[in-house]
Amino acid sequence: MKLMITTAAIGLLAISAPAIAQMYGYGQQQPQQPSSAADTAAVRTTQAANNAPAAATSQPGQKQIHPSSKAQKAIVDLQDAVNKGDTASIPAKLAAAQAVASTADDRYAIGELQLKAAMAANNSAAMTAAVDAIASSGFVDAGTSAKLYKGLGGQFYNAKQFDQAAAAFQKASTVDPRDPEATTLLGEAKFAQGQKAEAATDFQRAIQLQTANGQKPDEALLKRAVSVAYEVQSPLAPELGREWAAAYPSADSWHNSIAIYRNLNHPDEEGTLDLLRLAQATNSMTSGDYSLFAEAAAEQSNYNEAQAVLDAGIAAKTVDPSNPQFRDLLAALKTKPKATAADLQAALKMSPPTTSVLRIGDRYYGMGDYAQAADVYRQLLSKPDADKDVANLHLGMALARAGDKAGATAALNAVGGSRADIAKFWLVYVQQHA
Repeated sequence: MKLMITTAAIGLLAISAPAIAQMYGYGQQQPQQPSSAADTAAVRTTQAANNAPAAATSQPGQKQIHPSSKAQKAIVDLQDAVNKGDTASIPAKLAAAQAVASTADDRYAIGELQLKAAMAANNSAAMTAAVDAIASSGFVDAGTSAKLYKGLGGQFYNAKQFDQAAAAFQKASTVDPRDPEATTLLGEAKFAQGQKAEAATDFQRAIQLQTANGQKPDEALLKRAVSVAYEVQSPLAPELGREWAAAYPSADSWHNSIAIYRNLNHPDEEGTLDLLRLAQATNSMTSGDYSLFAEAAAEQSNYNEAQAVLDAGIAAKTVDPSNPQFRDLLAALKTKPKATAADLQAALKMSPPTTSVLRIGDRYYGMGDYAQAADVYRQLLSKPDADKDVANLHLGMALARAGDKAGATAALNAVGGSRADIAKFWLVYVQQHA
């Protein structure tokens, strides 16, 4: 009688864990081998009978099983029952084999046979117990155990047994905490359970693990994380949006990340303008953004910037000047005075109040004279009654547009309070453009 423990039993867990991720469009940028249980063992062993284990020839990379002489007969008896489908005797033979198992090889061989029997019986609880036995056998490493649990979780997920799937993916994440796929799949299982806020947290953790492993986060996973976090109005959404824009800068990522922040945090007019200025800098403005930007600038009597914004929208063919929404605004701006550089210099010489200094700097900014705007914002910072967070934010914005990366970074890092998150968005821009 021969003991034949092969990868066939574990291979019964044929549902590939990445298939779940691919349902949502991620997991393809850096292809991984399928995480079915067939990948987990890489074991093929033939043992001679007559109570003397003899190592069989294995293919390159495969690992041989050497059951102990004490457990050899019990394991062979279990194998025979499993292969014959003798369900009536399997429990007793399994208990007998487990009772005499003394080595990692013993425990692994028994666990694999246990899994084969559980799969044949389609017994979820038994499958879980078998995978637990293999993972705890001491024969396989953490990565292999994680693949086992991901394969098991994939089985449960496809069967819409989401509680069991989440439990399996949680075990995968626990045994191999550096595996971003396990954490991603855990997030999907929690999402399916209706635990969407928790799913967003898991997606963020998976993104962090990809980064820690030296990988660029998968864009589809970032988008999935942003979408789920925003759906539940999670405070993680703006942070995830910034990560998306940082890793994959585009009109889409910038527009959506800025819009998510605005929708969740409802910044005041000053903050809204500063975010729209960032949208302008990243070429991610929509028609509605142009309208809001111009109206907000006009509210601050910054007619230069309001006019410049609409002119840019018309040039980009995003703004239709015949549309009543813009036609009336354009007509109103024609009647408004536009400051010149000479006007602004004269105003500065009159020792204006702090709020006026800020607006003078904003007018220089709106005219595209970022260096002069930065000088005015520095003057603003010297005033004891100035809002230092606003002043540093505007200084950082001007320096960023002027191409002074070091200066912009220092100014933006000095921003605190309610403007700090807006400064973080601008810091992403600085890293990409300045």
